[in-house]
Amino acid sequence: MGWESRNGRGRYYTRSRKVNGRVVRENVGTGLAGELAAAEDAQRRAERQEGQKTYLETRRDLSELDRSVARVYANVETLLRAAMIAGGYWRPHRNTWRRRRDHNQANED
Repeated sequence: MGWESRNGRGRYYTRSRKVNGRVVRENVGTGLAGELAAAEDAQRRAERQEGQKTYLETRRDLSELDRSVARVYANVETLLRAAMIAGGYWRPHRNTWRRRRDHNQANED
């Protein structure tokens, strides 16, 4: 997108866009029509950049939140394991928790 000059005939504004995967150049015009098209394109570009900036900030914030949740989850899992082991449970081959058969006998002695 931009202003071009060919053969010394003055400046005119062109846009490039994709149609079916190919880049097609569109001659918008000279004078006021070109100025308005250039301003419109600049506005769209600024909005797109602002949206990208907002997206990246949101993604960064969510990434920080994700790390915090992962730390809390790891701590809760550690506490759960400790409570289950203290309660006489075990996990054979990382399967479901099972109560040990001799747990009650150990407490009665």
